[in-house]
Amino acid sequence: MSWLRALRETTRSGFVVERKRLEPLIALRGAAGLALVIAVSLWAFGPAAAASSAFGAFQAAIATFQRSWRPRPELALASGVSLAVSTFLGYLTISHLVLFLALLVVWTFLAGMSWAAGPTIGLIASSNVAIMLITVTLPTSVAQAAGHAAMMVVGGLVQALLVVLFPVRRWGAHRDALADALAAEGDYARRLRHDPVARFDPLPLMEARNAAAVTPRQARTRPAALHGTRGIAERIRPVLASLADPAMGVPSEGRERDRVRELLAAAGTVLDATARAVRHGDPVSVPPNAVATFRTPDTGSILTGPPYRAAVRLRTLLEDVVETAESTGKSAGTAPDHRLRPTLPHLVPVALDAMRRELHRGSPIARHATRVTAVAATGYLLGTWLPLGHGYWAPLTSVMVMRPDFSLTYSRAVARFGGTLVGVALATGVVQAAHPGEYLSAGLAVVSAAFMYLVMRTGQFAAQACVAAYVVFLLGLGGEEWTQTVPERVLLTLLGGLLAMLAYALYPAWETPRLRTRLADWLAAQGRYGAAVLSRYADPADGSGVREALLGSRAARAAWHTAVARAQGEPVRHRGLSRTAADDAEDALAQLGRVAMLMEAHFPDRDAPPVPAAGRFAEALRTATDKGAKAVRERRVPRWDAVREALEAWDREGVPEDGPEAMVRQGAGLLLNSLTELSEALDTAVSPMTAGGSGKTGLPRTTNGSQTTNGSQTTSGPQSTSGPRTTNGPQSTNGPRDPKDSAARDQ
Repeated sequence: MSWLRALRETTRSGFVVERKRLEPLIALRGAAGLALVIAVSLWAFGPAAAASSAFGAFQAAIATFQRSWRPRPELALASGVSLAVSTFLGYLTISHLVLFLALLVVWTFLAGMSWAAGPTIGLIASSNVAIMLITVTLPTSVAQAAGHAAMMVVGGLVQALLVVLFPVRRWGAHRDALADALAAEGDYARRLRHDPVARFDPLPLMEARNAAAVTPRQARTRPAALHGTRGIAERIRPVLASLADPAMGVPSEGRERDRVRELLAAAGTVLDATARAVRHGDPVSVPPNAVATFRTPDTGSILTGPPYRAAVRLRTLLEDVVETAESTGKSAGTAPDHRLRPTLPHLVPVALDAMRRELHRGSPIARHATRVTAVAATGYLLGTWLPLGHGYWAPLTSVMVMRPDFSLTYSRAVARFGGTLVGVALATGVVQAAHPGEYLSAGLAVVSAAFMYLVMRTGQFAAQACVAAYVVFLLGLGGEEWTQTVPERVLLTLLGGLLAMLAYALYPAWETPRLRTRLADWLAAQGRYGAAVLSRYADPADGSGVREALLGSRAARAAWHTAVARAQGEPVRHRGLSRTAADDAEDALAQLGRVAMLMEAHFPDRDAPPVPAAGRFAEALRTATDKGAKAVRERRVPRWDAVREALEAWDREGVPEDGPEAMVRQGAGLLLNSLTELSEALDTAVSPMTAGGSGKTGLPRTTNGSQTTNGSQTTSGPQSTSGPRTTNGPQSTNGPRDPKDSAARDQ
């Protein structure tokens, strides 16, 4: 993508106002807390203290809107206290340019590095630096500075108390995350009726897992419906896939396929009903026809073998998920898989450790921290030297718009400047027409903040317009005329945005050159997952390692998709990996994970006889994918000779025509096919490789008939889990869900 096109795209995205579900009650609560703090401060301490406390309450309310699984009161308190500390330290050094500049550099660098601990922490830290640049100018003595800092803490405390006293949809975010996961699986079941190899985006399951990590205080009050449903939902997905996939023995058409479609449709209905019940806290109401579909004895007379076992397993899991979702009351303790989130004091060492891991030259977080620090210091010096006054607007804008990736930084810069123009124009018109006094200015500031809270999730442009009006009215509360702030604010906001954009152009952290590294990480993770699954067949009594490998593959997949999404908007071209090669490689790795998932759905019982050949193949797969990942990073085509040799040795030992070993051998051949396709995607000139060493693919893409899987070994029945591929770049295959951001969570 050229620079001109990239700028055009980011400009367009900056002005987009998205359609999001508004939360007026939460916005009203935040505005009420802000109004209360301003009114008491204005009455008791005067306009300057009211402005400081207003910034504290304003920022604390914004913190409660962040998509975090942490309790909202904790976020409000953390925001108010950290802003108070920043303001007090800033005032102690503001009279000495060198000292304040040193503090600004240290504080800004730490704020930039804090993005390593999560977006919520990064946003709060960056906002503290930005607001500090304003609030340090309000006090006139050390005692007043301490008083203003105390009022900021009070502002955060008031917002925290309001959250406790007037909760809105308590556990709502956690319910939404779990409901989204169930709804995604319901949509997946319906799509499998028409496309037996349909893709599934595991992001909703990852979000639900993040939501399941709670603080000790949350663990004591978490609703029972949120306690074990997620674990059951995790086990439903591979069963759905194995029931629909032709490789499990159900032909593409016929009586068996019709029965499978009925079961999948009923499963989608049950999952949707459960999702609605979880989201709203209501009893589960499943349509009778869906229940009857699973209870009819026709299933046993139509389906046999693995499909019948999958159908029985699916019925049991659906009954469990409905029963768990209907649980009432509070959870009495922690479940065996309970995950604790660190409390705020314990979060400090966790965050510092995350920041320490990112302190290296190639880290995008470290480069972001360096950029934002240099820009903040430069902007503050330029603002101080320019004959405009209020020079802090330039570094304030830079700190607020800069993010670790290109697209967000540029789009936010454009949105902030455009929103500032609109907000300042509207606020100036109101001031000129009404000439508000202290209390009316305070009221207008509260109204502006309320609108900001209401629309802040619809996009940066609308939110920044409200913020601009809020600041104009709030500074008017302190007695400043609009003519003293508006022209300067517009010019310095433009300067700060330009500095931020220039810094990214001069010292970028492009994601495009790292695509091969992300792809290699995903390959290694998928290999570990496939090897862990095969090892379970070699030792059925040992189930360790599979869950961890699955989570690792999901994380690597998410990192790859994030990298691709960012790279698509960057004005650079990666000469080592074309878009077509990236798409084909993604398809091959997705197929690799799908085959492993299908084998996981049919794990043997703990007392089942072991399959030693599966263990040898697993070791070869693990070693080969690690070496293949290294080859991908080094721009070489990975080879899979060791995997092919292990498969051939397995065939020489003899494989039964049916039974668990035949199924896992079939899956091993499909794993090799996926690896072969990956090599072909990375180098179109690579010679065709198969499980047997000849031909285009070892297992043709078909769902019917007999085929030779490896030279000497022939199996009958459907052999391929692959189908038409239509994906390009990051995918989201889930059905409609409540609009929620998919940002990563804090620690």
